[in-house]
Amino acid sequence: MTMESLYLVVPMVPLLASILVGLWGTKMPRAASHWITILAVAISFAASVVIFRDVLAGHDYNGDLYVWANTGGVKMAVGFLIDPLTALMLIVVTFVSLMVHIYTIGYMADDDGYSRFFSYICLFTFSMLMLVMSNNFLQLFFGWEAVGLVSYLLIGFWFKRPTAIYANLKAFIANRVGDFGFILGIGLVLAYFGSMDYAPVFAKAPELAKTTINIWGSAEWSLLTVACICLFVGAMGKSAQVPLHVWLPDSMEGPTPISALIHAATMVTAGIFMVARMSPLFEQSDVALGLVTVIGATGALFLGILGMVAFDIKRVVAYSTLSQLGYMTVALGVSSYAGAIFHLMTHAFFKALLFLGAGSVIIAMHHEQDMRNMGGLRRYMPITYFTMVIGGLALCGIPPFAGFFSKDSIIEATQLSAIPGHGYAYFCVVVGVFVTAFYTFRLLYMTFHGEERFRHPPLPNAYVEHDAHDERGEHHAEPRESPWVVTVPLIMLAIPSVLAGWVAIEPLLFGDYFKESIVVLPAHDVLDKLKEEWHGVGAFIGHGLLSGVLWIAVAGIAAATYLYLVNPKLPSRIAARAGFIYTILVNNYYFDKFNDWFFAGGARRIGNLFSDVGDGKIIEGIVNGSARTVAWWGSVMRQMQSGYVYHYAFTMIIGLFALLTWWVVR
Repeated sequence: MTMESLYLVVPMVPLLASILVGLWGTKMPRAASHWITILAVAISFAASVVIFRDVLAGHDYNGDLYVWANTGGVKMAVGFLIDPLTALMLIVVTFVSLMVHIYTIGYMADDDGYSRFFSYICLFTFSMLMLVMSNNFLQLFFGWEAVGLVSYLLIGFWFKRPTAIYANLKAFIANRVGDFGFILGIGLVLAYFGSMDYAPVFAKAPELAKTTINIWGSAEWSLLTVACICLFVGAMGKSAQVPLHVWLPDSMEGPTPISALIHAATMVTAGIFMVARMSPLFEQSDVALGLVTVIGATGALFLGILGMVAFDIKRVVAYSTLSQLGYMTVALGVSSYAGAIFHLMTHAFFKALLFLGAGSVIIAMHHEQDMRNMGGLRRYMPITYFTMVIGGLALCGIPPFAGFFSKDSIIEATQLSAIPGHGYAYFCVVVGVFVTAFYTFRLLYMTFHGEERFRHPPLPNAYVEHDAHDERGEHHAEPRESPWVVTVPLIMLAIPSVLAGWVAIEPLLFGDYFKESIVVLPAHDVLDKLKEEWHGVGAFIGHGLLSGVLWIAVAGIAAATYLYLVNPKLPSRIAARAGFIYTILVNNYYFDKFNDWFFAGGARRIGNLFSDVGDGKIIEGIVNGSARTVAWWGSVMRQMQSGYVYHYAFTMIIGLFALLTWWVVR
């Protein structure tokens, strides 16, 4: 098999498996659904490994598979760009997807939509693979919209639940807002670059760096600044950046496997990947990079704080995802694209681990999600506990776990940057270290340590996920470790959560792994400055052990330990005294309420205005007025159609008199 054929295998095998299971899964044995899709994703993963090795050997590929239109000199094609950036993404996406597929066997074992769910997640994998492998903006947009569509189906998978339907509509609409900006950016690229292919667009970017456009008034705007900001608006939707982040916490209404798939290695990282791929464009605009930096920093700190007050175990991890996406976005903004992709990779492993670990807890707790109804689970679930501790330490950036290498490099790069807004960003990412450590160990302590609160009646406002067995709301008192199809993926994800940083930091950040797939101008190259201080993995860990950032993380862990182990009654007293600050946090800064009032409410008010005034008064007034006029004229004309000869004669005389008068006057 040629390498070109192998490229086609990677996305097409999951697509074929998805179609097969989606159309005929209910007619096959139940196990066939998971065997077909798991085998398909395993083949994609194996092919991705071969492609990765081929790319390491120096063999890149950029070519079209099929040209389906050629209009006005613009080629529209399906094609693949296989370079170091693509190869790394293929490994991450297919590996995490494979683990999620295996995990789903145990998690969805008793669900009525078993084959439908496997079909959806396999289709989701295909969509993400098409996105990362694209060599042109059109195919990128296809993959972009496809992951949005399938995420809509997966978030609302339990479609009988009103909250799930609300969540998937919210995700769909928020992403449409971002995608509107994204397609505007693609339109600007097409209009001024005259091509949809990456290669000619990126090659022409320096020529158009000083080109300006007129949007309104007499002001001139930099073409690339406007185009990059529009493209980044798309990334804000997909990668859940402020203020388009509101959909991601509610997406927890979907089953836990898709929470891991969406939030770890696929949908939410699509925006990060896209900006890294567009580095030749973003490098030409300091304004766009500054905006990216500030938006990312705001999310890294302020969305992470929300995890400190949430009680739904999945929502805590979701807020963590929002915060870590902010870190990646900051890295993009300070031109550390390699750092962003490095953190994307390590985050994919430990965040998938944390989500799947949370799902394991939910299974053991019979689909209870409120951490206030948990506690003391470590002796019942040792594998889940041990793997989640590994994921938590990686998330906190504790050496030598994977998250330490990627997060510390982002913080160092932010400090060395000269991009506008880097000072604010540095403050946010450093304080975010404390916040991350606090909510991570708060989750671990409330779930696995302390009093066994699950033996008490559940709280009336507890979050409960769908459960095929517990329709009557029965609360079982004796949790136990999850089956092997759940724990094996946890162990497999825990391994790279420990080792990925050791292996990848030097080639990704200080080597030449990415080559020409990422472009950084010399004036922006913060990683080149960091490279001067690079003396190997051991020295990097030693530096980390002595840095203030590590001790900020330790302080966060210590604070969580005191509040949730030593003095567990204190947090409720602090919450009561915090007053309006706590109220703001538990209401998610009122983003949702503002959106409901301003956007949803505004749309309803505009609709009512058009209905009451436009339709009720203007349109109905015209229609009813016309009807009344015709009725009146008909009543007049009826007087002339009486059937009497003298009436007709009188009408003829009057008509003749009127005609003669008009003729004489004329």
